[in-house]
Amino acid sequence: MKILLVGLFALQAQVSFAQQSTWIQVEALSTLREAESRARDYSSAFDNVAGFRLGSGWYAIALGPFEANDARRQLAELKRARIIPSDAYLTDAGIYGQAFWPVGGAAALAPAPQPTTPAVQTPTELPDETPSQARASERLLTGEERKALQVSLQWFGFYTARIDGSFGRGTRRSMAAWQQANNFEPTGILTTSQRAVLNQSYSDALSALGLDTVRETKAGIELTMPAKLVEFEKYDYPFVHYTPKDGSGIRILLISQPGGSDRLAGLFNIMQTLEIVPRNGERSLSDAEFTLTGQSSDLHSYTYARAQAGFIKGFTIAYPPEKSAEMQRAIGFMRDTLTPLDGALSPEQTDVAAQSLDLLAGLSVRQPKSSASGFFVSSSGDVLTTKAALGQCERITLGEDTDAQIAATENGLTLLKPSSAIAPLGVAQFSEALPRLRSEIAVSGFSYAGALGAPTVTFGTLEDIRGLQGEDTVQRLSVDTLDGDIGGPVFDMAGLVSGVVMPATSQSRQLPAGVVLSVKSAQILGFLSDAGLSPKSATATDRIAPEDLASRASDVTVLVNCW
Repeated sequence: MKILLVGLFALQAQVSFAQQSTWIQVEALSTLREAESRARDYSSAFDNVAGFRLGSGWYAIALGPFEANDARRQLAELKRARIIPSDAYLTDAGIYGQAFWPVGGAAALAPAPQPTTPAVQTPTELPDETPSQARASERLLTGEERKALQVSLQWFGFYTARIDGSFGRGTRRSMAAWQQANNFEPTGILTTSQRAVLNQSYSDALSALGLDTVRETKAGIELTMPAKLVEFEKYDYPFVHYTPKDGSGIRILLISQPGGSDRLAGLFNIMQTLEIVPRNGERSLSDAEFTLTGQSSDLHSYTYARAQAGFIKGFTIAYPPEKSAEMQRAIGFMRDTLTPLDGALSPEQTDVAAQSLDLLAGLSVRQPKSSASGFFVSSSGDVLTTKAALGQCERITLGEDTDAQIAATENGLTLLKPSSAIAPLGVAQFSEALPRLRSEIAVSGFSYAGALGAPTVTFGTLEDIRGLQGEDTVQRLSVDTLDGDIGGPVFDMAGLVSGVVMPATSQSRQLPAGVVLSVKSAQILGFLSDAGLSPKSATATDRIAPEDLASRASDVTVLVNCW
């Protein structure tokens, strides 16, 4: 039989030998030869091993001596680490007779020397049990110790069935697979030392994850998380922020707020706008809980929250992709141990100084690379904009979250088709008539990249029905626009679309302020017809009130985001 020599507890000697009257008896054997062999094995791991004859004729192996309180602590720690048998117990020297170990016996009753941590050796360097002996020692395991072995096997991917403490065929196969992976004979029966190696490996893995129990009373949450890899930063409703520690790359948010299923659904949507939750990944939402996973090339994250008893509690953990395997295990601990306590964070717990449109509770909101405008040209939600409005986009959305693809592009015009049909409030009607010089026009667009939540309507005049070099496909406007207006519709005062706003550059020249070029409606109608649409057109009617024009413009104009 072999004794694990990895990470053993150092057993502290006491100053006063008079106080050291308690021993930890670890084994009793019937023959001196067996007892000496086992004492030798223990001595390779501990500095304070003693052996005594018992009145019954058996031979006891003990660790000590200790002061009584220290002995109780050492017994508990050694059992918890599964380094000594589960039936080891405390006793005093009164039951012991002549010492047989160390050889000569005298040193066994002297004060134990200050121990040093034994050097790590490989398990194959120590004597081992036979399968028969391993089965015998296995029968001494408690139900919890059996379950603990299954948990350890499960952690390393060898066991996938229920944790029940029963060593059936599935458990035996997993034991054999673990033995083979660790260069042991694959018998399917773990020896005492192999069990110790497995459990210590599991303990070391947990230690590497930095797992610890966190009780956050202000947020009303308790859970086990990689607390040693992060450090507390701040409260910013509805989150408790933990930032990376010692370059771990791990970031954790604890989620805490009042609310039920309605607010849970709102939080589910809000979380998906944050940069800490990459947009690719599985998402699920029910009345009681939600899960969000996110993966990008440089960030993975997992979010879980549930509504219970009037509160929403949960967490987000974000980590580098290379730490995915370890963090998946940590996530299991976090979900299993998430315990709601009384109370929750309140809006008053907000970092007022850090408030910004680009931030939510101290977290960066995902922002598009650029924003421009477009307008609906079909009842199924097709949108016309300009090629210049899109730039180099990996993803295009109409508004914040409706994905769209380029369906056609020609002569600076681009048609976008939403990923699923949408029902716009209004569809553009195009003017068939030739516009009148110096007539009033209005440009509708998201001048401020959606910050206002609705398009801005800016009034101006039609300066020329041709371009700066006489082009008859464009017209020149006098109106103050911003980059966000590019791609937006140009209206006449009857509420009909007479063009689309182009960028304020011409042949690599920046146009003066207030000078805007617009593609004419006739070119737009031809482009849309070629793309398979049937755009609406009409002849100019009576002038409509500015507020009615603004309302119509708001219905047809859409924010185009480039990501």
